[in-house]
Amino acid sequence: TSPVPIAPGDHGTAVAPLVPELPPLAVARLRFTVRMQQRLDLPAYAGSLLRSVFGAALRAGACITGQPTCAGCPAAPRCADTVACDTPAQPTTLSSQPMSVPNPYVIEPPPMGSLAVPAGGMLVFHMVLIGETTQHSLPLVMRAWQRALRSGLGQTRATGELVSVRDLDVRDPAAAYLFRTDAPPRPTAVPTRLNLAALSTTMPAARSGTRQVTLEFQTPLRLQREARILRAEELTPRTLVSHLMRRINLMLDIHLGAPPAPNDIHALLTLADTLRDDRSALHWHDMRRYSARQQQAVPLSGL
Repeated sequence: TSPVPIAPGDHGTAVAPLVPELPPLAVARLRFTVRMQQRLDLPAYAGSLLRSVFGAALRAGACITGQPTCAGCPAAPRCADTVACDTPAQPTTLSSQPMSVPNPYVIEPPPMGSLAVPAGGMLVFHMVLIGETTQHSLPLVMRAWQRALRSGLGQTRATGELVSVRDLDVRDPAAAYLFRTDAPPRPTAVPTRLNLAALSTTMPAARSGTRQVTLEFQTPLRLQREARILRAEELTPRTLVSHLMRRINLMLDIHLGAPPAPNDIHALLTLADTLRDDRSALHWHDMRRYSARQQQAVPLSGL
C-alpha cells in the first residue's frame, strides 16, 4: 500500500505530499494456469518448489556454458538466464552500493496450505515481471515453464500442461490472454513475438481520509539486518518503510532504468516513527525445504 497523504493537524504541522505521481512502470502481473496430468502433492509453501523447477528449466534452455552457478560466469552480463533468473550484484546510481540485488521477477505461489492438485485439476500461480528486458524474455520464460511441466513437479514428478497465461491488468478477456490452448485457434507453440505495450502498471492514488492500513504477509517474510533475520519485535514501521524504499529504488535503478523514487526518505521515516502499529498477530513461522542442488535442508522460516 502506498503511503497516504497526511492532513494538516495530524501531527501538529502540515506535511508536503511525499508521493508525487509516477509514470506507468513496466511491471506486469501474469496468471499462469496449468492442467495437471497427474496428482501433484505440494509442500505447505509451494513457492520454493516452483522457483526451483523454473530456475532449473530456464538454465537448461538458456545456459551456454554449463556452469553450475551464474557467479563468475563470463557470459553472465549477456545471458538471458541471468536476466530472468539470477541478477548479479552490480554498481548502481544509489549512494550506498548493495551487496545483492533483487531479481526482476516474483513468483506468487498458490495459497499456503493448498496441499494437492488432482489429475485433471488446475494449478494456478502468478508471476510479476519487472522491466522491459524481462518482459521481452517472456517467450523464454513460458518455454521454461513448459519444459519444467514436461519434466514433472514435486517428488512424484507429476507432469502438466500450460493452459494459459493472462495479463491481469487487462480487463478485456479477448486481449488479456498472452497464451491460451483452451480456445480456438489452438496455438502450435509459444509465440515468439508478444504485444508488450500493455504490460505496465500505474500506482493508484491513496484514498483520502485513510487512517489505517493492514498488511498481511501471505508467505514468510524474511528481512535481514547484518545477516540476521528480523523477528516481530524488530519489525517497526520505520524498519519496514526503510526496507521497502531500498527495494523499490533498486528495482527502479537496475530493472526499470528509472531514477530513485521522488520521495523525501527522511520525511517518510520521520512519519513512520509517529505511526502506532499492532504486531500482536505477527508470529514466527518455522519452515524448511530440501535443496537438491545444495544436498541439504534450507531454512525458509519468517514472519
